[in-house]
Amino acid sequence: DKFAAGDKETLENAVNETISWLDASQEAAKEEYESKQKELEGVANPIMTKLYGAGGAPGAGGFPGGSGGAAPGGFPGAGAGHDDGPSVEEVD
Repeated sequence: DKFAAGDKETLENAVNETISWLDASQEAAKEEYESKQKELEGVANPIMTKLYGAGGAPGAGGFPGGSGGAAPGGFPGAGAGHDDGPSVEEVD
């Protein structure tokens, strides 16, 4: 189990609380939903960052032979200085 016990409990509580709020707040305004989303992200993001940073998630270190978390072959403009692949203009 890659989660620390306290982190797992904190995340589960925050998710369950948010689900309960969503069930009870079907008529809420957009701003209320956005506020609740930010509240949940405030709890979840640090835990997920710690989990991914510890290498606890599959693919956290990127693909084998890849660089970081970049997709194989990279994305146009990703990894500045890497011009060894075809550009969009060269692809038929």
